[in-house]
Amino acid sequence: MTTATAHATASTTRARFTGTGTLLRFALRRDRVLIPVWVGVNVLMVLTMPRTLGSLYGTASERTDLLRQVSANSSLRALVGPVFDDSLGALTAWRVGVYAGVLAAVTSLLIVVRHTRDEEESGRLELLASGAVGRRAPLTSALLAAGVANAVLAVLVTAGLAGHGVAGAVAFGLGLAAVGMLFATMAAIAAQLTESARLARGLTSAVLGAAFVLRAAGDSATADGSSALTWLSPLGWLENLRAFGNERWWVPALFAAAVATQGAIAYGLAGRRDAGLSFLPTRPGSPAGRLGTAGALAWRLQRGAVLGWSAGFFLAGVVYGSLADGAAELVGDNARAREILERMGGRSGVTDAFLSSMIGMLGLIATLFVVASVLRLHGEETSGRADPVLASAVGRLRWAAGHLAIAFAGSALIMLLAGLGFAVGHGRQTGPLLGACLVQVPGIWTIGGLAVLLYGLTPRLAPVAWGVAAATLLLGWIGPAVDAPRPILDLSPFPHLPKLPGAQMHWPPTLALALIATALTAAGLAALRRRDLTT
Repeated sequence: MTTATAHATASTTRARFTGTGTLLRFALRRDRVLIPVWVGVNVLMVLTMPRTLGSLYGTASERTDLLRQVSANSSLRALVGPVFDDSLGALTAWRVGVYAGVLAAVTSLLIVVRHTRDEEESGRLELLASGAVGRRAPLTSALLAAGVANAVLAVLVTAGLAGHGVAGAVAFGLGLAAVGMLFATMAAIAAQLTESARLARGLTSAVLGAAFVLRAAGDSATADGSSALTWLSPLGWLENLRAFGNERWWVPALFAAAVATQGAIAYGLAGRRDAGLSFLPTRPGSPAGRLGTAGALAWRLQRGAVLGWSAGFFLAGVVYGSLADGAAELVGDNARAREILERMGGRSGVTDAFLSSMIGMLGLIATLFVVASVLRLHGEETSGRADPVLASAVGRLRWAAGHLAIAFAGSALIMLLAGLGFAVGHGRQTGPLLGACLVQVPGIWTIGGLAVLLYGLTPRLAPVAWGVAAATLLLGWIGPAVDAPRPILDLSPFPHLPKLPGAQMHWPPTLALALIATALTAAGLAALRRRDLTT
């Protein structure tokens, strides 16, 4: 009897995971663009850094001086964390560790939410569940897909940095993968709690933002990462792993315990709810209705993202602005560092070049906002939520215009608030900094216009816009540091913009990019008007 019961229990357990392999193959096929692009950008960002740092700080005395400056500069520690050794491997882990961890977390949460709550919201999971698919198979396949992405990231980073120390390379690669899996399981919990994929992504992203803020606050207070605030953040765990600097091998066990605990919670929640439902149901709207136009509906759907990005860019402007006066001290007499900074920010003095390069970096990041906002159209169409709107007296162009107005006006708004943040942080005249931020807008709009065109031609091309945004970010961030050829850098719209503040305003390329963005958007809307919508 006991043996029969054990066999029955094992059979029931196996049945819950039936079809996991098939769903995993399907997930990897769907993410054949998303995973290689995001992982590739992360790997290139990490592996190009040793060469850059080697050219900047080629001698032991220069690296020792850098450690002294980092230890004395609380604002710089808040931005990139403390440094624990003067080797090129340790400097690489210091310079890109936090941001590579953030990128791994974003990649993982996107993968998990896409294959869990997104599938439920669209109704595809219900169709799959009617076949030979176990109850736990969708969640398991989503976590395994995230695991594949993080494993590839860890292997490539470890192999690329092994020349600087095998133990440090293993620790750093393992740490990045651990951060990714921690936020993958966190996204799995959010997918069970919320009723929409948008809210699941928003909640997990909010936790990631809070983790960054906690780490920054802790690192600004101490120079060795020992602050309690730093230890409250998973990004703080990553830096306290101390890759290439007396590695702490017990930190991965901390990650493993957190991942196992969150995974158990996610599976427990998934087994206690019906498909399509959640533990935090969406509140019903007003019975009388308050959304009278398609534009009002678009704003209702996207206002959380706009407000979140606006707050983030304002705070980023304050932080970067406060670092500007210390840029000259950090660069010092290092000709190579000055050359890279001027290549990114223009030849107008170290402080202005630093401000210009940081403003340009925020402009690059803002392309992610505009692409996400434009592709909200794609999500509304493929989920079927666009059908009831378009069945009323609302045409396609009017429906699309509401979302596009938020995408393009919202990108201008977040750059405007970034300019105000720079003015507050740096304490200089507001006008030049606002102008420097707003001059990035035509470049952002060009990427947004391309996203509109790709979506308008066919929904299948819409995800390519993420690849374009990632490539633009890669060219702008890494290209100048590795001295990439000018024709390659010019593929991005941003090098054509004037490098303000400090440089003279040059209107022709700015207006040309605005016209290109307009033409791309118009072409995308024309294509949308003529094609069939996804059914």
